Amino acid sequence: MAHKHKKRFGQHFLHNQQVIERIVRSIHPQADDHLVEIGPGEAAITLPLARSGATIDVIEIDRDLIPKLSQLFAPFNNITLHAADALTFDYSRLEPKPLRVVGNLPYNISSPLIFHLLNYKADIRDMHFMLQKEVVARMTAQPGSKAYGRLSVMVQYHCQATYLFTVGPGNFTPPPKVDSAIVRLVPRPFPIQATDEACLAELVKQAFSQRRKTLRNTLKNWLDQADFNALHIDPGLRAEALSVDEFVRLANHVHKKGGCP
Repeated sequence: MAHKHKKRFGQHFLHNQQVIERIVRSIHPQADDHLVEIGPGEAAITLPLARSGATIDVIEIDRDLIPKLSQLFAPFNNITLHAADALTFDYSRLEPKPLRVVGNLPYNISSPLIFHLLNYKADIRDMHFMLQKEVVARMTAQPGSKAYGRLSVMVQYHCQATYLFTVGPGNFTPPPKVDSAIVRLVPRPFPIQATDEACLAELVKQAFSQRRKTLRNTLKNWLDQADFNALHIDPGLRAEALSVDEFVRLANHVHKKGGCP
């Protein structure tokens, strides 16, 4: 009996074998890897990953899929299936580390799930996700572009983000209404570490709250002219002109002055 796709879980199962092979090549699994797959669907990507010999933990929230997945995984001794919610899962309990996380993520939870995973970034080597194309474009956007914004800064603070390739709606069952894309996220060493990451997040949110306004206006309750002068940052710029490291410098200066307003 065919699985009934559930809208509440954002289920769009990949079926194009060429796209599946391209994703697996991008991940390039090795026998000594520890992969974590979120939302395997009907295991289109899981099975070719498992054939590499890698250790795989699979997280699936849809309990109706568990019996079918258990049957598909039965011939493999390197797959562990977890009937769980990836948004609340404790990834620190998975061994050995580091982890390599993969998944075709539901559009409605992609951002919160990625930020949940970033709580475990010390345990993660890299992440490969299928997301809405627009979201991947924003994640990987560079300063000065229209797509560059709050999500760009916060993802790139934590990770090196690379847009790999686009996947059209016709490659899924049922087809989504938008294009998808594959992104690679690699937790990065920090040239400049935020003293208070919560303050950084709030400052970035405030700076992009009115995109057409300058930093002088959006951050007027945070920084004055003397602060901008000390940091050698032009307050006449808009938020989209600043690099990730410049945002970190601003946030660290605010923290040094006494914290976020």
